[in-house]
Amino acid sequence: MNYSIIIPAYNAETTIVLCLEAVLAQSLPRSQYEVIVVDDGSTDATSKIIRNFPVLYIHQENQGPAAARNKGAQIATGNIILFTDADCVPDHYWLEEMVSPFSGPEKISGVKGAYKTAQHALTARFAQAEFEDRFTLLEKASFIDMVDTYSAAFKRDVFCSIGGFDPSFPVANNEDTELSYRLVASGHLLVFNPRAFVYHTHPDTLKKYLRVKFWRGYWRVIVYARYPEKAIKDSYTPGVIKIQTLIMLLLYSLLPVCFFSRLVLMVLTPMLLTVLLLTTIPFSRSAFKKDKCVGCFSPVYCLLRAGVFAAGSMGACVSVVINKISHRFESSTWLNRD
Repeated sequence: MNYSIIIPAYNAETTIVLCLEAVLAQSLPRSQYEVIVVDDGSTDATSKIIRNFPVLYIHQENQGPAAARNKGAQIATGNIILFTDADCVPDHYWLEEMVSPFSGPEKISGVKGAYKTAQHALTARFAQAEFEDRFTLLEKASFIDMVDTYSAAFKRDVFCSIGGFDPSFPVANNEDTELSYRLVASGHLLVFNPRAFVYHTHPDTLKKYLRVKFWRGYWRVIVYARYPEKAIKDSYTPGVIKIQTLIMLLLYSLLPVCFFSRLVLMVLTPMLLTVLLLTTIPFSRSAFKKDKCVGCFSPVYCLLRAGVFAAGSMGACVSVVINKISHRFESSTWLNRD
C-alpha cells in the first residue's frame, strides 16, 4: 500500500457519506491506497454509516481530533499518510495531486492542499475569499510553514518520528499549525499545491463565522507562545491581518482610558479606527473583482474579524500568563517541600 487516507470523525452522520464516496473514487487505483476512519467516540449514527463502506474502521473514546489522527497514523501501512476531515469532499484528482510533490527533486516532508466551496451565503463566500487571499500568498513561496488537516499529506516516517499531532489540543483548532511549525523548526520542507483541493462547508452565518474567528485567535496565540517568531511573520497569514489585530488590541487597551481622557476618546480612537478601515481596502478591492457583493461588505467583515480575533488572542494571553504563574507556584511549592 503506497498511501493511507486518514479521516477523524465525530458525530459526522450528515457529512461522512459524501466524504467517503469521494475518497473511494479517486483517480488513482484503489489498490494504491487505503482509507482509515477513526471514530472519535461519536454518539450519533456515524459508526453505522461508516461500516457500510469498504474502509478500515477504528473506534476510540472521545479524545479529540489530534489523538484520532495519531491513532490512524499508527496503524497506517502507506509510506505517505494523508488527512482530510469528515465534512470535506475531496476532488477526484485530490490524492494524485497531493502526493505528486513527493516525487520531485526536493526532499519534501509535507504537502498542503486548498479549499473550495459551492455555497451561496454571503458569509461563506467571504470566508472563501479569505482562503483564496491566503492561497495567493502561499503560491509565491517556494516552501511554506502551514499544512492544514483538511487537506494534508506527510511522509509517515517523518510524521511518526516527530511525534504526530499534539493531543493536548482538545478541538480541531491550530493543532495542525503547531505540528507545521514543529516540522519546519526541525528542518523539514513543506509545500503548497493549489491543484489538490477539497470542497468544504464554511460558516454560513455571521454568528458562526465570528465564533470560529474568536477561537482561531485564542488557539493561535497558544501556538505563538511556543513559537513566538511566528507571531511576527509566517507564510500563511497576510501581514495586514496581523496589523489589524494589533490595532484592535490597542483599541481594547485604550477603552478604560477613554473614560478619563477626551483626547483618547475624540482623537486617538477615531484615528486608529480610520487606519484600521484603510487597511481593509486592498483585500476589498481584490474581492470585488471576483464577487462584487463580497467586496462591498468586506470592510465590515474585516473589522468584525479583527475585533473577535483580538478578543480571542487576549483571552489566550491571560490563559498563558495564568498557566505560567501556576506552574512557577507549583514548582516553588515543591522545592520548598524538599
